[in-house]
Amino acid sequence: MIAIVDYKMGNLASVKNAFSLLGEEVIVESNPDKLIQYDKIILPGVGAFGDAMEHLKDGGMDEAVKSYTNSGKYMLGICLGMQLLFDSSEEFGSNEGLGLISGKIVAFDEDKFSHPLKVPHMGWNRMFTQDHPLFKGMDQEHYLYFVHSFHAICENKENSIGECEYGYRFSACVQKDNILGIQPHPEKSHKNGLAILNNFIKL
Repeated sequence: MIAIVDYKMGNLASVKNAFSLLGEEVIVESNPDKLIQYDKIILPGVGAFGDAMEHLKDGGMDEAVKSYTNSGKYMLGICLGMQLLFDSSEEFGSNEGLGLISGKIVAFDEDKFSHPLKVPHMGWNRMFTQDHPLFKGMDQEHYLYFVHSFHAICENKENSIGECEYGYRFSACVQKDNILGIQPHPEKSHKNGLAILNNFIKL
């Protein structure tokens, strides 16, 4: 059984609907004490990093997520949920993250863009992926749907298993043991996104 972590900051309905299309029943779980009973969890997220961390802490869900990852069972962070896995974020000041993957979340550096681009990065873009079970049966380049103004910098390059290019290359999918995170929205990415979620189910 898969749980979607409910901490009042996620696109829960669209994530749940995507799994329903794959024939997988998921539970929206808001009780941190029950999280450990699930086989896998999804950490979604929409909004500001600092607000999301406050919501996680208010309900004790931050420690529940950390404890869950120590169990060795798989979790997947989506969009802001992926960013929360990192040590910190520079969004609206300095904010502490869950500290599950070494690195930080930074704003797009528009000075590095070779030509003017709009921020936030919004719409369909290619992701270049490494060989990983999350991308089984998929091309190494595939289009997914992005909506974000900040991106991850991994302290350890081996944690980055997928990159996107928007002005410059940045980490768009990360992994550390049983902890996975993806910047684009697989639940909004049609066939390719469903393939990623289906591979997550099978992990």
